[in-house]
Amino acid sequence: MAAGEGGQKVDEFQPHPVKDQLPGVDVCASSSPSWPEAVFLGFQHYLVMLGTTVLIPTILVPLMGGGNKEKAEVINTLLFVAGLNTLTQTLFGTRLPVVMGGSYAFIIPTVSIAISNRFNIYVDPHESMRAIQGALIIASLFHMIIGFFGFWRIFGRFLSPLAAVPLVTLTGLGLYALGFPQLAKCVEIGLPALVILVLVSQYIPHMLKSRRGTIERFSVLFTVAVVWGYAEILTLAGAYDRRSLKTQLSCRTDRSGLLSAAPWIRIPYPFQWGLPSFNAGDSFAMMASSLVAIIESTGTFIAASRYGSATPMPPSVLSRGIGWQVANNFIISHFIMCYTLWPQVLISRYWFKIFYSQGIGILLDGAFGTGSGTTASVENAGLLGLTRNGSRRVVQISAGFMIFFSILGKFGAVLASILLPIVAALYCVFFAYVGSAGLSFLQFCNLNSFRTKFILGFSLCMGLSVPQYFNEYVVTSGHGPVHSGSTAFNNIFQVIFSSPATVAIIVAYFLDCTHSVKHSETRRDSGRHWWTKFRYFERDSRSEEFYLLAFKLNRFFPSI
Repeated sequence: MAAGEGGQKVDEFQPHPVKDQLPGVDVCASSSPSWPEAVFLGFQHYLVMLGTTVLIPTILVPLMGGGNKEKAEVINTLLFVAGLNTLTQTLFGTRLPVVMGGSYAFIIPTVSIAISNRFNIYVDPHESMRAIQGALIIASLFHMIIGFFGFWRIFGRFLSPLAAVPLVTLTGLGLYALGFPQLAKCVEIGLPALVILVLVSQYIPHMLKSRRGTIERFSVLFTVAVVWGYAEILTLAGAYDRRSLKTQLSCRTDRSGLLSAAPWIRIPYPFQWGLPSFNAGDSFAMMASSLVAIIESTGTFIAASRYGSATPMPPSVLSRGIGWQVANNFIISHFIMCYTLWPQVLISRYWFKIFYSQGIGILLDGAFGTGSGTTASVENAGLLGLTRNGSRRVVQISAGFMIFFSILGKFGAVLASILLPIVAALYCVFFAYVGSAGLSFLQFCNLNSFRTKFILGFSLCMGLSVPQYFNEYVVTSGHGPVHSGSTAFNNIFQVIFSSPATVAIIVAYFLDCTHSVKHSETRRDSGRHWWTKFRYFERDSRSEEFYLLAFKLNRFFPSI
């Protein structure tokens, strides 16, 4: 080996090599750990996704006039549908280890529907839910058109590593409001949870020189058990008896109201709140939320593929995964209608084609009435990085836990009562992992190019500052910057420009596809040449290894 000046080896000054697949992952997407370990890891994924599952109904149900009973029912329904969506996504969609759960992108239109004046004459809170169901069903059709008709495949073909950096980074870091601000609502519980998680997952394994990585893999279970027990002791000792109601709701372990309200056994079913109602304005606003969910799911898919040590997704797989995100709802609801009204359609050749071309997640939400649409869970993608385990089987086991605990309501309610500050402490780490997954794609780009520097910096800046402006405007004025006579029109702009990942990818994608495209070095500066071989399955044998079933489906349905 050659030596340089001072006798030092030349290789010591060489940059780190570019890696298509992330090294250091213990279990990749197509592999599986032992069954006992897989079950505990799957349960850990289930615990992590409970935060979103509980928070969304907690916001929406009181606005509809519902109480703890209705909140428990919506939580169980959301869990049940998330389990179904996760199974189908890992089996037939992208086949990546992603958990499908509720999306915060749908909160603005659903809140708008819940507080609409047209429901003031109704006492039944189910009326608002029926309107939300109808809007979700219409929005899911738009979502499936984008995915299954190949429009998102076109997007994927022109997506470069440079544009993927702000998309994935702000998919994770853009959710910072759910991290430390929520932790600080009960800092004496949230902060110890954050410190313990960092110590157990990052420091203790190195001190003990653990080779198998067992300690960091189950650090979430250990942290939740210890801090939840600590919070229970504080509650029983009366530490919060004389505190404000707001503090008690955040810190006490006996204030969720879910355990007493949840039924022992309840199986969610489509149209359980009644037949959906439809409104054009609500549907268009929900379509905007669906677009945001598509973009944020794309960022999560890319991060999950990285932490699953998979190769970059072929555009057809990405498009199919977006389609499967909503297709469950369409098939289930239409299956029931056809079974009830037209049994002969079930055996027709036409139905066979529809079933397999459109697949078997937002229309399930609309049919079952979850109150929110579906997206790929950002926090669970971060858990893949923390555990270094990207096994598809582990996520499928977590889907089994979701379905099981959604049916056995009392048992699920116990786990759903985990304090929000504890969950927020976990999010601080998980969102950081997803954000760093986006930054890792900088290795494919030329960081010495001024074009790269401008696109990267400008898109990240706009992705953070524009949503901040829109959100602050709502707080100070009570409405968004776009304040026309149409509530639906206002919501469309508020939804789109309140999402950091959406604003960032709009800016980065446009600039990357239009700025200096005729220059010969532009393609290499953006890193497109690194992803060219993954555009089609046949270019790299590893694509078939990770997306085998999607590869077979692509032979039968080349249009998608």
